[in-house]
Amino acid sequence: MNIQENIVNKVAQSGLVTLDPAAFYPEGDRVVYDIKDNLFMELILKEKDFREFVKEHDWTQYQGKYVALTCTADAIVPAWAYMLLANRLAPYAREVVFGDADVLETVLFVKSIASMDVEQYRDQRIVIKGCGDIPVPVSAYVELTKKLTPIVKSLMFGEPCSTVPIYKKRD
Repeated sequence: MNIQENIVNKVAQSGLVTLDPAAFYPEGDRVVYDIKDNLFMELILKEKDFREFVKEHDWTQYQGKYVALTCTADAIVPAWAYMLLANRLAPYAREVVFGDADVLETVLFVKSIASMDVEQYRDQRIVIKGCGDIPVPVSAYVELTKKLTPIVKSLMFGEPCSTVPIYKKRD
C-alpha cells in the first residue's frame, strides 16, 4: 500500500475559501509630502512665499503616485495650504490624502475593498488570511468583515489549518 494514498487534504475538502487582504494592495509608489519644509523656521506658513512655491514647484514628479500630505512640525497650518497642494497634485497623483503613510495605506485599502464584487463569496465559508508579505492595516480587516458578514455563511481569520471564528450565519 502506498503511503500517499492515505494522506487526505482535509483543508482542500473543507470548502473553505481563503481571501488574502494583500490582494487589495494597490501597486504604485507612495510619497509623503511634509509641508514643514515650506514653513518659515518650521513654525509659520508665509502665504506669499508658499503660493510662490506652489506656483513654481514641479508637480509632474508625482505623476502616478499615491501622496499623503502631512506636517511633522509642531505648527498650525491652515487648511487652505493643504487644499492648494491637493489642487496642484490632483492632475498628476493617483490619490492624495491628508495624513501620514499609515493613513494613506488605510485609505488605499478601504477604497480597493469598497470596489470588490462580494457576490462571488455569497454563502461561502471564508477565511481571511492573517499574515503575508505585505503589511495589511487593521482597518482593511474591519472593512472586509463589514462587507462580507451580510453575505457569507461563515467568516474566519487566520489560515485554513488554524482559524479564529468571527461570524457564523444562523440557519
